[in-house]
Amino acid sequence: MNNAYPFPAKPRNQWEIGLKGGMFTVFGDVPAKVPTFGGAIHVRKALGYVFSLRGEFMYATGKGQNWKQRTAGLSTAARAAGYGQPGRTMLYDNYKTVMKDLDLTAIISLRNILFHRAEVKWDMYALAGVGISWYNTKQNLLDANGQPYDFANAPISNPNVYSDRKETKKQLKDFMDDTYETAAETDGEARSKLGDNTLKANGHLGLGFQYKLSKKINIAVEDKITFLRSDDLVDGQRYQNVRTGSTNSPYGGVLTPDNDSYNFLSVGINVNLGKNAVEPLYWINPLAYAYNELNAPKHMKLPKPILDDADGDGVTDQFDLEPNTPQGAPVDSHGVSKDTDGDGVPDFKDKELITPTQCQPVDADGIGKCPEPPCCKELREGGFGGQKNACNIGDLPSISFKGRSVSLDNDAKAVLASVAEKIRNNADCKIAVIGYGESSKSAQQLSWDRVNAVINYLVEKEGISADRFIFKYGEANGDPNTVDLRDGSAEEGPNAVPAPHPNLRKKG
Repeated sequence: MNNAYPFPAKPRNQWEIGLKGGMFTVFGDVPAKVPTFGGAIHVRKALGYVFSLRGEFMYATGKGQNWKQRTAGLSTAARAAGYGQPGRTMLYDNYKTVMKDLDLTAIISLRNILFHRAEVKWDMYALAGVGISWYNTKQNLLDANGQPYDFANAPISNPNVYSDRKETKKQLKDFMDDTYETAAETDGEARSKLGDNTLKANGHLGLGFQYKLSKKINIAVEDKITFLRSDDLVDGQRYQNVRTGSTNSPYGGVLTPDNDSYNFLSVGINVNLGKNAVEPLYWINPLAYAYNELNAPKHMKLPKPILDDADGDGVTDQFDLEPNTPQGAPVDSHGVSKDTDGDGVPDFKDKELITPTQCQPVDADGIGKCPEPPCCKELREGGFGGQKNACNIGDLPSISFKGRSVSLDNDAKAVLASVAEKIRNNADCKIAVIGYGESSKSAQQLSWDRVNAVINYLVEKEGISADRFIFKYGEANGDPNTVDLRDGSAEEGPNAVPAPHPNLRKKG
């Protein structure tokens, strides 16, 4: 619980039980009939994410029929049935084997460790194991009258010809019954037995494919081949078709070189059983735990993050829009100095923290210049205070900018020099500096930047007092690349306003 151990606990996982059916084929001296069938049931338990153990019982029936005549190497069962005697000198080998086996199998999952996806939807596996097999083989050697078949006079049109083997098998099927009444040759009392069955140890190998339909159910296709220990009588025949000895005897003779084996190709359905447990571990990607921990750490001991705040205003540098705020200056959530009254002078410099709107614009200390009351203006203009001075500055030129520039080129500076001369010669005039562009935040900020550039040049370079100007930006119905100057003596307005969108400010 305190994450002292780096590895997760091994989860309880479910058991799998399965039922399958498929094609059973004996590999022996007599060609197998295809298809013949079998079935099996198993129980499987995962030992880890890769290895699992399975116990399985199989029951199957296999048949075989040779299309070639046998004239020598007759088995003891064929001799006992009367073959090898005059008139019955040859036969066609056949068999029917009932096979049962009980296996313990080790299975290796080949596809449940995935690097690029979490869920294991299908799996391929290899298997190997040991077990016991017990079988009983019978042959169809006697006709309905209990006599050996007279194969010499059977209606076989073209025996012992490979290209006609299918026709030969069909003619034999029509000629013979389907009783399999004769016990095939065995090792008698020299063999291990289970009832009437020959009992043998086995080893087996195989490959399989599983597809998950849900967390409880999956289907599988598997092929397993089983080898019996020192046994060549699963198909009832172990002799070569050759005569031996000085008497040229058709009995017994030379053994075939290979032992018999059998194959089971199956399709099955498997169900996972168990409460309070996860699905079998071979359906779980063990890398998922590590990847999930890397993606969303729950157990990793991460150091406390250290976020720089160079100006100490409480807003970390990565979010601070004003990274050099003086020490102790109040800021907003973006790290920008507060300007409570919106007069363009930050609070830490403002000597008049709340300047009424009508008293703005303000000077460098944030102190406003409030207009005189209307009554005083009316009295003065009515004759008590003298006649109001008139402004005769006339038309003033416009300043043009290129593209999205906010810098003044040499032509613009020359024009502004002539404007400054007129303003100095008309001390009673106020000049409205007007920028256009109201369509977007970017256009408004660009308009502000250009008006600001014009006023700053006239104040800083030409020495005109800032209170001689009225700051207007974002106006409609004008050329956004032009800043107009005109007589503003009859107008009221600030000579400086804060940038509407400071994060969009252009640098010259």
